[in-house]
Amino acid sequence: MPDGVEHVKKGRKFDQVLAGARDVFLSVGFEGASVDDIARVSGVSKATLYSYFPDKRILFMEVARIECEQQAQTAIATLDADQPLPDLMRAVGTHLVDFICSEFGQRIFRICIAESERFPDLGRAFYDSGPKTVHDAIVAMLKAKVDNGEAIIDDVELAADQFPELCKANIFHKLLFNLQSEFSEREKARVIDGAVTTFVARYGA
Repeated sequence: MPDGVEHVKKGRKFDQVLAGARDVFLSVGFEGASVDDIARVSGVSKATLYSYFPDKRILFMEVARIECEQQAQTAIATLDADQPLPDLMRAVGTHLVDFICSEFGQRIFRICIAESERFPDLGRAFYDSGPKTVHDAIVAMLKAKVDNGEAIIDDVELAADQFPELCKANIFHKLLFNLQSEFSEREKARVIDGAVTTFVARYGA
């Protein structure tokens, strides 16, 4: 899908198709989702569906893009940037780990990797829609913490990249290699607490 996003055509039933596709993708995944099922759940004809999305991958990435944007914006909106640095990073970490562990988050990652050679812009579309938005928000919050004396960070951009990586410890690779598909709240809290402790020890004033 090098220019797949450009092929998306808006119309009267566009949102209806997206809502139906989201339900189907979340239910059976990308490979299990058929165009017939998506059209049926969306309440539109296959011809209508194809008029908006000529390829299932384009439809999936539009669903993924919107879902990531919404989740990112929701997460950012719920964060209180005035919290002490440890509390703020714990809240950020909780959102990050919940998304990484979510079924939808895992599916997005897997399809981006699986189709990256055929559709090199898939990864960029995914990154720009969610991770970059969150990254930019973390950068802004960390800069504010530096300005008010709560943090000492020479390279804020790097620190904003490091924290999500800390939040993946003991989780991401187990998901990636299908060693474990679900994590308890206790398991996630252990990783988040470790990430926050390490981050604050390095950058806290």
